[in-house]
Amino acid sequence: MLAELIGEITVLALIAASAYALLALYARRWQPHWSAALAKRRLAILSMLVLALLAAKVSEDVLAGESGPIDQAILLFVRAQVPRALTGFFQAVTNSGASAFLLPLATAVAAGLLWRRRREEALLVALSTGAASLVVFLVKLGVGRARPALWTTDWYWGSSFPSGHTLVVAAFATATALCIGRLWPGLRRPAMLLAIAWTLLVGLSRLVLGVHWPTDVLAAACIGAFLPLAIDLALAGSRNKKRRSVPRTP
Repeated sequence: MLAELIGEITVLALIAASAYALLALYARRWQPHWSAALAKRRLAILSMLVLALLAAKVSEDVLAGESGPIDQAILLFVRAQVPRALTGFFQAVTNSGASAFLLPLATAVAAGLLWRRRREEALLVALSTGAASLVVFLVKLGVGRARPALWTTDWYWGSSFPSGHTLVVAAFATATALCIGRLWPGLRRPAMLLAIAWTLLVGLSRLVLGVHWPTDVLAAACIGAFLPLAIDLALAGSRNKKRRSVPRTP
């Protein structure tokens, strides 16, 4: 099973690298003005490709019903390893990903960015959080995956796939980290590390509480991180297009 997993990850990495190489080749030949942007955002674009491919692969396994045994094994392992004394902590972590906490926080962050006249950054946070919430709602309606029933848990709305808490936290945290990196470049890496840590903790909390399967959390984290990266790239492309369309004064 481990060898198969390593093989699948290797294939996904090769596909992502090949897709980026083809995109760069296309830019050099037919869209030269893209080349600088591609080089500048190489890491972001590669991350987007990897996240999209991984999310697609996990989703395919879930929809085909192939992830059940490993999902159950991982969930029982988490249950056995995490002390019951930490349940309260993980419940608090889960609450940090609830819409009642996250949506007001996202609104406050976007409003603060607007107050600082950072319109594009405010738009990034708002669109990322809104798009993530919409994706969660639509996918939960379309995928009727049953939640785990390995032990008694609290009730949550919707089907198990994907983990809404994880997806929206990943989107908001990644978007906020991107904004912090622009406002204070020296904090770019710590901000992204904190975003990753928050997302991982929320995802883990959903497993500890027994309300999601591991693949629900993995797919959600990938989709949630992908959305702000894609939106940020789209906003940058729109900004560059406007700049090129402004006529230069002689």
